Amino acid sequence: MGSQGQRGQIIFLNGTSSSGKSSIAGQLLLMLDPPHFHMSVDAINGMRAKQKTRELDDDALAAVLTRTRAGFHRAVVGLAEAGNDVVMDHVLSEPWRLLDCLTVMARYRVVFVGVRCAPAELERRERERGDRTPGMAMAQDPLVHAHGRYDVECDTTKASPYDCAVRVRDFLHTGQEPTAFDRLRSQLL
Repeated sequence: MGSQGQRGQIIFLNGTSSSGKSSIAGQLLLMLDPPHFHMSVDAINGMRAKQKTRELDDDALAAVLTRTRAGFHRAVVGLAEAGNDVVMDHVLSEPWRLLDCLTVMARYRVVFVGVRCAPAELERRERERGDRTPGMAMAQDPLVHAHGRYDVECDTTKASPYDCAVRVRDFLHTGQEPTAFDRLRSQLL
């Protein structure tokens, strides 16, 4: 865990849109010591000027989104570099995102958490939220978990955000070193 003069750790929640990552992160913030920061890709996306973004053609928008996500990865690392512990939630729906994270987070302790949810429940949550494109989560599902390796996995279909957060906290309390990111780095880079 981070403290003055030490790098912070990164708890990396990866799952589709509407899988429950932000809810799990909220529970982790309540139970982990020292205080952690929650950094969400949705929050970073929300900082971008919407009107100007709508005016872009497809190629220009893709470039903006790539820079946004690359900046997100580096913002997480910036907080960790200053000694802060971070819970990040992300959607690794493009291979470059994982490769970039493996590169920029190479010197950090990363606990990689897979957040899964059954298709019917994802569709229900998308409809209920109303702020997602219908079918987005299902389109992301095979891509997000394609790398196949995590330190901790949870399924929010039936498990509550609290129960999933306890699973992550329990992993941290075992003292076991996370290995998923290191193994993926040696496999993919």
